[in-house]
Amino acid sequence: MMAITQGILVICIAIVYYYNFVNDYNRHREILSDEIEDEYDYVIVGGGSAGSVLASRLSEDRNIRVLLIEAGGFYDENPNFHIPIKILSLQNTKHDWKYYTVPQTVSCLGLNKNSGYLPRGRVLGGSSVLNAMQYTRGSRYDYNEWAANGCIGWSYKDVLPYFLKSEDIQIDELKSSTFHRSGGPLAVSGSRITELSDLYMKAGQELGFNITDYNGADQEGFNRMQLNVRNGVRDATGLAFLGRIGKRSNLDIVIETFVTKVNIVNKAADGVFYVRNGKKSYVRAKKEIILSAGAINSPQILMLSGVGPEEHLKSMDIPVLLDLPVGNNLQDHLMAYMLTKINKPISLSDDLINSFWTRLRYNLFGTGPLSIAGSEGSAFYYNDQSKRGQASADVQIMIYSKYIAENCFNIKDSVAKEFLAEHGNIEGFNFIVSITNPKSRGTVRLKSSDPFDYPLIDPQYLTDKRDVENFIGGIRLWERFMQTKTMKELGVDMNQMKLSFCSQHKFRSDDYWECFVRHLAITVYHHSSTCKMGADEDETAVLDSKLRVKGIKGLRVVDASVFPTVTSGNINAPVIMVAEKAADMIRGIDSAKYIREKMLNDF
Repeated sequence: MMAITQGILVICIAIVYYYNFVNDYNRHREILSDEIEDEYDYVIVGGGSAGSVLASRLSEDRNIRVLLIEAGGFYDENPNFHIPIKILSLQNTKHDWKYYTVPQTVSCLGLNKNSGYLPRGRVLGGSSVLNAMQYTRGSRYDYNEWAANGCIGWSYKDVLPYFLKSEDIQIDELKSSTFHRSGGPLAVSGSRITELSDLYMKAGQELGFNITDYNGADQEGFNRMQLNVRNGVRDATGLAFLGRIGKRSNLDIVIETFVTKVNIVNKAADGVFYVRNGKKSYVRAKKEIILSAGAINSPQILMLSGVGPEEHLKSMDIPVLLDLPVGNNLQDHLMAYMLTKINKPISLSDDLINSFWTRLRYNLFGTGPLSIAGSEGSAFYYNDQSKRGQASADVQIMIYSKYIAENCFNIKDSVAKEFLAEHGNIEGFNFIVSITNPKSRGTVRLKSSDPFDYPLIDPQYLTDKRDVENFIGGIRLWERFMQTKTMKELGVDMNQMKLSFCSQHKFRSDDYWECFVRHLAITVYHHSSTCKMGADEDETAVLDSKLRVKGIKGLRVVDASVFPTVTSGNINAPVIMVAEKAADMIRGIDSAKYIREKMLNDF
């Protein structure tokens, strides 16, 4: 009887806690503004992973006025935004820009019209509301390469304090690490939910890998996934950096507002034109306009404003104000799904996810299968062992503890029927191979001078053969992983990747895997580098190392488009870092000085 009473008491306490949390969450909409004034000090275009952070940090100075303009809606409009396992249900909704690439010639061969589907968040918080929440900073070698190539102030030691500034580590074994910090707005939590999580690590150790912290001293090895989740709820930037701080009198946040153009007068940004409630209006910026609209929308807005490749703008009948390589250098990570069923009921099966007890556990305590997106394991691997200790890894592995059945990737029906699972309660997992340093480069171009026309996105996936070779190296790691004693005891089966559309090649040959990759490699949603920053003399750069558009006063870009090269792994954390660092540049302060000084003492 005592045990039953205690159990009831625990449940009642949990219900009260959850009720209070929901009530607090419902008050977040109070941060929104109904009106836009004629003038602000700073106008930020785009309320995504970068824009939300930037607005939060700039508005800490109470004597300046900030406007944040978001084209999409608010993060309370779909309850699945906050439930990590519901990630795939968020694609192809009104909160997704639903971009597609132009038809590819040597990739996406298994997709409809050879066109890759590119989900992007159209909501306050941007793609941090739609992504898999994987917190990955990238390799120290990424940032040291940026600095060596003319991006002064962007070395690993320069940027690490800004990663630490944002972070609120929730993983007990990492709380004492010099590479992590508590107290920031952004939660970083663990992902250990199913028994498979431990088995992935055990198999990695059988292959000779160490179990490492991929956000620590070295990426290489097998790792447990780190996620931006707080108490079971997705910690998107709109929620973490804006919602929790509440309404600020000097920050106006507007949603469902579409920016069409930056108005540039005498090589200086004056304001932006926007459409709100069907009406076109204008707002001025006394100090700066900052584009944080992402690697697709930021270059589109720049080109519509007369800043971009001269010949292209002329072909669109757009007056050329400045000839810059806007929209060039598009980079993206691709991934290949390596699926297998298993013989034990220990994965994130549909029955487990949809069970009453799973829902009750999540609703009361924010734990269990619904509290992760599905990824529990990770690894970083060098195909070229001579690069170890000198450059970033070639391959990232993400291990998803669910057998995929949903075709949300634009795969042709005939291919999907063979490749993906039949619907039902299937036990299995997905070993995802992704190349970290793609060599292929693409473009973003205007389709027309109409700002509501989606741009032409041509990533040129796999046009550089080195990308295919790195994919094959990652697949060879998968083969070794599948042959470990731990995996064999699970009844894994490599033959599930024996597919008819590549049957002209011997199964598991290099030619077979090249065919497989060219058919089924899809985006990891890491579009970047289309407004590259670089040295003043770098003719391929759009921005200087302080993220200012070259030749235009009062105009800056702060989002993934500024990357000179895409970082090794998931890019949401680097985008947040860029926004943190940009805020200090704009404010003329060093808010991370105390972290830097402590870090230098510890290293």
